Amino acid sequence: MVLSALKLQEVTSVDVEMREFLEPGIRTPSRMRAVELNAEYLGVSSLQMMESAGKALADIIRHHAPDNVLILCGKGNNGGDGMVAARHVQDLEPVIVYHDDTGMSRQTACQLSVLKHCSVTVFPVRCRDDVIALNTAFSAPGLILDAMLGTGSSGNPREPIKTMVDCANSSSTTIISADVPTPGIKASEIIAFHRPKVSGSHIVDIGIPLEAECFVGPGDLTVLKKKDPGAHKGAGGEVLIVGGGPYQGAPYLAGLGALRAGADIARIASPVFEPVPDLIYEFLPGTIVGKEHVDRILGLAEKADVVLVGNGLGDQSHDVVTSIAHSCKKVVFDADALRLPLPVAEESIYTPHAGEFTRITGQAPEDGLVARARTVKNAAKYGTILLKGPVDIISDGDRVRFNRSGSPLMTVGGTGDVLAGVTAALFCNNPAFDAACSAAYVNGKAGEAVGKHIGGGMIPRDLADRIPLELFKGGNSNG
Repeated sequence: MVLSALKLQEVTSVDVEMREFLEPGIRTPSRMRAVELNAEYLGVSSLQMMESAGKALADIIRHHAPDNVLILCGKGNNGGDGMVAARHVQDLEPVIVYHDDTGMSRQTACQLSVLKHCSVTVFPVRCRDDVIALNTAFSAPGLILDAMLGTGSSGNPREPIKTMVDCANSSSTTIISADVPTPGIKASEIIAFHRPKVSGSHIVDIGIPLEAECFVGPGDLTVLKKKDPGAHKGAGGEVLIVGGGPYQGAPYLAGLGALRAGADIARIASPVFEPVPDLIYEFLPGTIVGKEHVDRILGLAEKADVVLVGNGLGDQSHDVVTSIAHSCKKVVFDADALRLPLPVAEESIYTPHAGEFTRITGQAPEDGLVARARTVKNAAKYGTILLKGPVDIISDGDRVRFNRSGSPLMTVGGTGDVLAGVTAALFCNNPAFDAACSAAYVNGKAGEAVGKHIGGGMIPRDLADRIPLELFKGGNSNG
């Protein structure tokens, strides 16, 4: 089917407008790794990205028009990029010196295997002496491509990479570094793939989809702090949930969400008791959370890593919310806590749906996704906002991220309470923006999985029970 000119223009304009939400500046290795994993999730394989990176390097080599080229490769994917480049400049009779050691990445091993069928001279090196024996290769190359250590490396290079660096520096030829310079090398030019990782880089496109950066995906889970295998009890964080009274189930669903997302302890401070043995109940006398409970709540908050307030609270306790907010370091404000005056903690996450967003900002979210995102970004003056909807929008006032995971079955009451609990748990040991992004994605993926399994009739506990399978299945263990 051929798209009409009008339809094609609509598709293109959305993509162009979405680019305004790309983060400017240098990318950290962890953020770039997240983007690459998101790209793989969207269908662009690591080998495809490696091929694009290598071809871009080959084009840069040809721009310099050398008579010959020496390519220095490590055992990680940076080395694979260099091997792809060699394949695209075979007419220059490239010489490759690569670190031959265990631990070579699968993608780089694949590229090395292909080189057996190419007009390329390959020298494996395992120690300093192996490199020194190749002194003629370093004596007069037309150009040196540094593809030894990529964004995942740190510290000073070890042998044989160290001697490869020294030999390259002893040459007077142009040195081009792939993505990031190997520590110690005197690069004449740095070719960054997709986004710069160090200042002064020349950027080349390698075909990573725009949505890999703008939308939350499985890669974003990799930036979450991992739990130490030797962690003690409580290292996963303690969450205090303040709510209930008018609506008794909500705080307990939030508590289950927090535990399922890795919190070690979840306490419920509420006038209403629910027999949920997984949760610690802190009794607040009366029928609603009132001013007489403030001191008790603040005492409990001192022991908690994160306070979650608002679930099932009703509309008569907002003075309590504002009273405790300024004394707390980290707070997730949800549901009935989302009222004016807006409560503000030292670090705050707000998790409104559209109606609650209008209530706290005086402005209804726009209909269009880009316009809606601008509204959320402008409203995020006091903390991170996670605006729930068919596509969630997360912003801390500087960055904007979108999340489209989820299921129509999640319209059932209580799923937002589970999300708030997941957000609070991740907030215990992670920055607010990262916690909100990952929580939205994981909660939605859990909903998708439950929907696929049961077809209909989801209850919030189904969602909570699925959370750890989505959050930890990739080996991530936050805490």
